Amino acid sequence: MLILILLLVVGSALVYISKYNFMPVSVNFGSFIVSNIPLFYVIVASLLIGLMLSYFVYWIQSISTYFAFRGKNKEIKKDKDEILELTKRVHQLELEKEKIKNGSEDSEPTDQNAL
Repeated sequence: MLILILLLVVGSALVYISKYNFMPVSVNFGSFIVSNIPLFYVIVASLLIGLMLSYFVYWIQSISTYFAFRGKNKEIKKDKDEILELTKRVHQLELEKEKIKNGSEDSEPTDQNAL
């Protein structure tokens, strides 16, 4: 519904602009000259070209951001794996400490939470 209202407002603005800007103008593209084009068409064409260029720049920026986040996600995953390995090692060392402290000769730990 909001898009429909927005389209109606934009369409009304374009009609208003076209009503008062319909005089023919000449457009120069270097050595190429286009003459007798209504000013309204020049306004709409420049608006559309600006929108396409801004979308292209946004698209390039979003791709760049995607690759930056992708690299950070790989670092985070690597660091989480390292934390998991260190946690396992700490748990093993705690079990060895308890084994030495109790003087137990069991080669297999009896901890049910052992990884």
